[in-house]
Amino acid sequence: MEPQLVRGLGEQIVERLREDIFSGRIAEGERLREVDLAERFAVSRGPIRDALRQLSWEGIVQTDRNRGAQVAASAPNEIQELIIPLRRTIEGYAVRLFFEELTAADFERWETILEVMKKACKERDFATASEQDIAFHRFLVERSKSPDLLAIWSVIVARVRRHFRESHMRYDDPMDIYREHTPLVEAFKSGDEKLAIKLLEDHIR
Repeated sequence: MEPQLVRGLGEQIVERLREDIFSGRIAEGERLREVDLAERFAVSRGPIRDALRQLSWEGIVQTDRNRGAQVAASAPNEIQELIIPLRRTIEGYAVRLFFEELTAADFERWETILEVMKKACKERDFATASEQDIAFHRFLVERSKSPDLLAIWSVIVARVRRHFRESHMRYDDPMDIYREHTPLVEAFKSGDEKLAIKLLEDHIR
C-alpha cells in the first residue's frame, strides 16, 4: 500500500497512474479496479473515480459500462509520422509563451527530472527513463500555463506512449537518452530562444 496522500489528492493520484501507464508498469488493456486502487492509495473510491475520469478524458483510460475502466491501447506506430510535427508545433509554441519568464525554479524542476532519468539510464531501467522523458516534455508544456495546449499535448502523447519505450530500448547506450536532453536545458539557460526551439524541434523524432 502506498502512503496516504494528503495534498492535491486527486492530482497526485492522476499523476501516479499516468506515470505507471506511460512507463508500461500498468499494461495496455489492464483493468483498473476502483477497489484495488483505493486500497493502493489508502483513499475512498471517490478520488479514484475522479482520477479515472480525468485519465479517460486524456485518452489514457477507456471506460465501459460492463467492463469498467481499463488502460487504452496505444495508436499504431504508423501514426507517429503524423504526431512528430504536431508535437514540434505544440512544444515549440509552448517555449515561445514562457521563454522570457524562465526562473531558477524551472531549471531546478528540469534538473530533478534529468537526475532521475540519468540514474534510470545507468541502470537500464527503460520504464523510468520513458516516464522521465515524458515528464520532461510535459513540464515544458505545463510551463506555458495554457490549459488548452496541455490538453491537446496530453491526448497526443497518450496515443504514442509506447513509442517512447520502444525507441528507448533500441539505444545501444541508454545514457544517450539522458545526453539528448541536457542540451535542451542549456539552450534554455543561454537565453537564445531561436536556438532553444531549433534544438527542441530536432530532438523530437
